[in-house]
Amino acid sequence: MLHSLRLHNFRCYPSLSWDIPSAGAILCGDNAQGKTSLLEAICFALSLHSPRSSRLERLAGHGQKEFGISVSSIHGTRRIDWKPRNLQLRVDGNIRRDYADYLRDASPVSWLGNRDISLVQDGAEPRRVYLDFLGTQWHPAYRTALIAYRKALRSRNALLKNPRRSRQLLHNYAQILAEHGAIIIKLREMLLERLQNYVSQSHQRIAGKREHIELHYKAYNPGNLEQAFAASIDQDERLGYTSCGPQRDDFILLINDKDASDFASEGQQRSLATALQLGQANLLQDETGLAPILLIDDIFGELDSQRRQALLEALPSDSQSIITTTQLNWLGGAAAPLPIFQVENLQLRS
Repeated sequence: MLHSLRLHNFRCYPSLSWDIPSAGAILCGDNAQGKTSLLEAICFALSLHSPRSSRLERLAGHGQKEFGISVSSIHGTRRIDWKPRNLQLRVDGNIRRDYADYLRDASPVSWLGNRDISLVQDGAEPRRVYLDFLGTQWHPAYRTALIAYRKALRSRNALLKNPRRSRQLLHNYAQILAEHGAIIIKLREMLLERLQNYVSQSHQRIAGKREHIELHYKAYNPGNLEQAFAASIDQDERLGYTSCGPQRDDFILLINDKDASDFASEGQQRSLATALQLGQANLLQDETGLAPILLIDDIFGELDSQRRQALLEALPSDSQSIITTTQLNWLGGAAAPLPIFQVENLQLRS
């Protein structure tokens, strides 16, 4: 459970101090008022992942060369200070030298947003991001392997662009990629197997009917990774980047044995996308023993009243939810389930 959020030069906020109600909150305001940036700051502080950007410099305010985030919770105070080439992590004032140490005992976090339908409709990239976001919170070995893989991938891709590159060095990087890539694939497959039941249950609650849901991992290179890297080296040198590996993998979503991206209605696709995120939250709660923080970004206006009510009822009861919205019409005159804060001119007003 979060107690407070403090920001310095994060996105549009030169500074902010917010004491967060224990139950959570509804953040209401017009577009471009900074509501989503508050969710993003919480997400980054708890997971070291931004759902909006992979480049840390973009999290700093316009024209700024640094930013800071601090969140306090029942698990202590976590503080992030970023400057170019320097990300400093602290827990209760003590510097943490690596991501795993910083994230230990952090509350898991799940993000539900109005772009989640891309998990069903779009290509593989959103689904890989989803798996990595979930996997790094679910299993320490996933996080370790993914960090090592990405570091080696960046180095190999840079080398492939170098006209004076060494094939032996390319081979050495490929061995590192094969080692950590195999771990990532194995853990992704295991994760999807565990996730399927959670997604099926969430989908039934949201859609209000029983439909058969399946999640199937689709490896780009289903065989031996080291052999795949060796076989692709000529192509990689022509292209200037690594063309195989788990950074190209995907998973398939089926509803009643049919590909959801091709055959499901938009309503079914939205229900399935929301079920993926709720399933993520429930799995994290069961696997970590910690109630997840639910960050829900402007989705209630996209749902009909039946799905909206089903979603509210499906949220884990002991989770803290922070919801953004541009209007409160979706409440239909009913009492708000959480304290309401108006967000205007970078200020929060209860």
